[in-house]
Amino acid sequence: MFTPKIPPPDTAPTPGTSLVPPLTGLVHPPACTCRHTPAAPTAPVTAAPARPAVQFTPGSLLVAAAGGTAVVLVVGTVLVSMLLATAITAASVAVCAVVLRSLLNRPNNR
Repeated sequence: MFTPKIPPPDTAPTPGTSLVPPLTGLVHPPACTCRHTPAAPTAPVTAAPARPAVQFTPGSLLVAAAGGTAVVLVVGTVLVSMLLATAITAASVAVCAVVLRSLLNRPNNR
């Protein structure tokens, strides 16, 4: 489930091959003219072992479902609370605007 899907397994290179073709015909001049003995070859690099796939047990699936449900309920409660607070604030501002308008227009009506 959590393993990468790109590239598909049938086109993925094997650990011993490379996607870049080797350069052939290139000869580099030596860095110096003195006669050094060639360096000993290094050990080949081994690939890291593949990670095991994540396996869910019925208990862990139940815990994951319960946790997801709890997150959805908490986020939903917070969002509804914010929407309700916005609606109450808008209604309060509207009532204040009507009251102020009536107070300011009253001297003109006399």
